[in-house]
Amino acid sequence: MDVLPLLLLVAGSAAIAGVARRTPVPPPLLLVAGGLAVACVPGAPEYAFEPEIMLLLVLPPLIHSSAVDSSYLDLRSQLRPIMLLSIGYLLFATLAVGYVMYLLVPDLPLTSALVLGAIIAPPDAVATTAIARRIGLPSRITTILQGESLVNDATAITTFKVTLAAAAGESATWLQGVEEFAVSTVGGIAVGLLLMGPLHWLRTHLREPLLQNTLSLLIPFVAYAAAERIHASGVLAVVVVALYLAHRNWQVGFETRLQEEAVWRMVGFILESVVFALIGLQLPVILGGLGEYEGIRAAWYAVALFVVVVAVRFVWVYPATFLPRAVFARIRRREANPTWRGPFVVAWAGMRGVVSMAIAFSIPLTIEGGEPFPGRNLVLFLSFTTVIGTLVVQGLTLPPLVRLLKIPGRDTHAEALVEAEAQAQASKAAEERLDELLAHDHNILPQTAAGQLVAVLERRRNAVWERLGTVNETTGESVDETYRRLSREMIQAERRVFVRLRDERRIDDEMLRTLLRRLDLEEAATYRRDTEH
Repeated sequence: MDVLPLLLLVAGSAAIAGVARRTPVPPPLLLVAGGLAVACVPGAPEYAFEPEIMLLLVLPPLIHSSAVDSSYLDLRSQLRPIMLLSIGYLLFATLAVGYVMYLLVPDLPLTSALVLGAIIAPPDAVATTAIARRIGLPSRITTILQGESLVNDATAITTFKVTLAAAAGESATWLQGVEEFAVSTVGGIAVGLLLMGPLHWLRTHLREPLLQNTLSLLIPFVAYAAAERIHASGVLAVVVVALYLAHRNWQVGFETRLQEEAVWRMVGFILESVVFALIGLQLPVILGGLGEYEGIRAAWYAVALFVVVVAVRFVWVYPATFLPRAVFARIRRREANPTWRGPFVVAWAGMRGVVSMAIAFSIPLTIEGGEPFPGRNLVLFLSFTTVIGTLVVQGLTLPPLVRLLKIPGRDTHAEALVEAEAQAQASKAAEERLDELLAHDHNILPQTAAGQLVAVLERRRNAVWERLGTVNETTGESVDETYRRLSREMIQAERRVFVRLRDERRIDDEMLRTLLRRLDLEEAATYRRDTEH
C-alpha cells in the first residue's frame, strides 16, 4: 500500500489550513480551493471519496467535536427554530428542490431528483460553525445554525435512504418512509440516552487521564455503531452523548480536560482539513463521469440548482421565524420580536459540505434488475457544484453581508461583566471555605502560606474586573494584559535557566520535564487565551 499520497494529503491539508488561520478567509474555503487547484495539476494523484469511511470513521468524531463545543442549555433554549430548520426545512428542501429540478432537467426521473434534493438539503456543521464563529455572529444565531447542523445530518441520511429506495425501484410507500424516519430518530435518541450515563460513569471512574482520553476518542464511534446496529440514527446518538458529556465535563479532573481539549482540537483540525481538501480533489472524478451532460447544459443545471437551493431556504426561514409569533401569543410574550436581518443571515448561512458529498458518493451504480441508476453522474456533478458553490459564494460573502446589515456581534463587555460577577461569587465562596478550614485547625498551614492562598484568590478575582478597566496609552494593553505579558516573560526566564542547568548536567532530563510541566501549567493558568477552533 502506497502511503505517500495519504501523507501528502494530510500534510498539504494541514499546511493550507494553517495558512488560512492567518488570513481572513475561512479555512474550509481555502481548503476546497486548494483541492480544486491540485486536481487540475496533470499527474496529481487521484483521491477516492469513500462514503463508508466518511460516514463511519470521519463523521462521528466531527459531529462529536462540534456537539462538545455546543451548549445543551443554549440549544434547548432555541429548540423551536432548530427543529424547524433541522427537520422541517430539510424535508421541505428535499421535496421543493427535487421537484424543481425534475421540471428543469429533461429525462431526470422524479425519484432521482428527490434523491438529489435529499443530498444537498443539509447545511454542514463544520463549515457553518467555523464561519459563524470567525465573523463573531450573535450567540443566538450561532446556536441556531450549530444546532441545525448537528441534528439535520440524521434527518438527511434517513430521507436519503427513503428516496433512494424509491429511485432503486424498491417497494416503499411514503407511509413506510415516515415510519422509518420516526424509528431512526427515536432510536438514535434512545441509544444516546441509554449510553450517556454508563459512558460518563466509566469516564469518571477510570481516574487516569490517559485512559479517560482514550475512552473519549472511542465514544463517538461506540455511540454511532450502537445506533446503526439497530438501524437507528448514529448521528443523533453521537449528539446526545456528546452534549451530556460536555454538560458534565466539570466532573472529570483538570488534567483530563486539558489533554482532552488539545487532543480533540488536533483531531478536529486534521479531519476538517482533509475532508474539505478531499471535496475539491473530486473534480476529475466528477467531470469524468458526466457523459452526455458535459458542457454548457451541465453548467446551466448547476447554476439553476444553486439559485433554487438558496431561494428555497429563504422561502422557509422567514415564515418559520415570524409565523409562530403571529399565531401563538405565548411566544410573543416570551421572546422579543426579531428584525428581518437575523433571519436573512440564517437563510444565507446554509453552506453544504462533507455529509452531502458522502451521501452522494454512496448512490449505487445500478438499481433493481441491474439497470444503471438513472441520472447518477448528473446527481453527483450537481451535488459537487452545489457544495462548492455554497462554500465559496455564501462563505465568502457572509462576513461582508453581516457588516452591511450591521448585525451586532457578541457583546464582549457584557460577557466580561457577567464573568467578573461569577468570579466574585466563586472567590467569596473559596475564601469562606479557607477561613472555615483555618478556624477548624490553626496549625493546618503556616500563616505565610495561607496569605499566599488569599493573594492568589484576590488576584483571580481582580483579573476579570481589570479586563474592564483602563488601557495603557503607551502599549494599548489593559492592566490584565500587561500582567499576563510580564508573567509570561518571567516564566520564559525560568524556563531558560532550567534548560541551561540540564545542559550543564546539573539536573537530568526527567527533572527538567517535571519542572517544565509545572511552568507550563502555571503559564496556562496565567496566560489563558480563548481561541476559536
